[in-house]
Amino acid sequence: MAQVTVIDHPLVRHKLSLMRDRERSTGEFRTLLREIALLLAYEVTRDLPVELVDIETPLQAMKAPKISGKKLVFASILRAGNGLVDGMLDLVPSARVAHVGLYRDHDTLEAVQYFFKAPGDLGDRLVIAVDPMLATGNSVVAAVDLLKQAGAKDLRFLCLLAAPEGITRFTEAHPDVPLFTAAIDERLNDKGYIVPGLGDAGDRLYGTK
Repeated sequence: MAQVTVIDHPLVRHKLSLMRDRERSTGEFRTLLREIALLLAYEVTRDLPVELVDIETPLQAMKAPKISGKKLVFASILRAGNGLVDGMLDLVPSARVAHVGLYRDHDTLEAVQYFFKAPGDLGDRLVIAVDPMLATGNSVVAAVDLLKQAGAKDLRFLCLLAAPEGITRFTEAHPDVPLFTAAIDERLNDKGYIVPGLGDAGDRLYGTK
């Protein structure tokens, strides 16, 4: 699976284990998600192109590396994607943010769109779509479809957990989009949830269940 990168840094693995614990409070879960998002963003942006620019240090002039090109776009797949974007913005505060509103029909498990808002020049930027969970893959595939329709050409997808079924669905639908995840879990259950997983990321993030 050359298209898939598992970010298995010890700190990522540790924080993910803490998040899986059912006794973790909403506040603790939210803080951990923000922290782990920063670590994941560090890895997903590892190969960003840089250019040398002229600057003045307190001692002398020099050529120093800075990220080249237009600012990044973090595309949050609502609502749980916002929890990852918050941490990623701590690392790249100048990034633009797109929002893709989708919900999963609990009977068909298909994605239903209710909102989409993104910068107008997606084709000129690296777009990193984010959603904590890659379960069936239907929502993520639909979100990336929408981003491509809006002009995105350089895309990556970042999640916290992925199920093998979701990885297969995503890579078959978008073989040109690299996928980054902190862990690949065992399977989906009969309700489309990742096992062992960590439950519903949105509910745990916002305390709605």
